[in-house]
Amino acid sequence: MKRQTKKTILDRSIIHLLHRAEQCAGDVFAHEISSAGLTPRQYAVLLVISKNDGISQTGLVRETGIDRSTLADIMRRMQKKGMVKRKRTKTDARTYAVGLTQRGKKTLEKSKPAARKADAKLLSALPVKDRSKLLLALEKIVEKAAPAGV
Repeated sequence: MKRQTKKTILDRSIIHLLHRAEQCAGDVFAHEISSAGLTPRQYAVLLVISKNDGISQTGLVRETGIDRSTLADIMRRMQKKGMVKRKRTKTDARTYAVGLTQRGKKTLEKSKPAARKADAKLLSALPVKDRSKLLLALEKIVEKAAPAGV
């Protein structure tokens, strides 16, 4: 979607611009990864689980920043699709240890090139010299502004 050239008061709002950037990122990601049918959050969950087999859902909340109830819903849907497996831990019956199924591993591996392409497409909006600055600035915002416990 082409942006109008006339500036508005919202064009100076970090909240609005981050929200719009997130919408654009979601659209680009959806376009690139359409064959796998994953959302950016589902991809993030699969990626984190792949690096932390047996991670708890609380650990996933901490690693991804996805709120607890949304993550529980994502996990239910991904389990239904056969991508993740959950089992109660021996040390705490309230806690699930999470892992990828073969289908989840295949889906993740199939999706990685498309996710990299989506990242590259979004970053291509900036001059090369500014790309790492943007990523660093976003990391700082997440680090400093994230709610406690996330």
